[in-house]
Amino acid sequence: MDYALHRKSQLDTRELLLLESEVKNQGKNMVVAYILWYFLGIVGGHRFYMKKIGTAVTQLILSLTVVGLIVTGIWWIVDAFLVHTWVKQHNAEVENRIIDQIFYDRGRSPEFPI
Repeated sequence: MDYALHRKSQLDTRELLLLESEVKNQGKNMVVAYILWYFLGIVGGHRFYMKKIGTAVTQLILSLTVVGLIVTGIWWIVDAFLVHTWVKQHNAEVENRIIDQIFYDRGRSPEFPI
């Protein structure tokens, strides 16, 4: 059984609702990420949204020159294939952090499969 799925199976209904609500509040939205990529990708808008500040600033600065604009254009195309993974990974990290907090609040650690 998948480790993340096993951990979620140990939650009751109230905890699952809390988890879903918190992931929705703290997680990233795939549609928003792609809209930012499409309209502001050349200047790193999607990277700012995903909290990849260093590379976002780099894209922003590069886009101010003609050569840099060509580079960020290629970078923009490559990012089209990466945004999906970034959002899923970020949301999985948020979910794991919240599950850890739920187990901590219960006063015990999760049961692990043997």
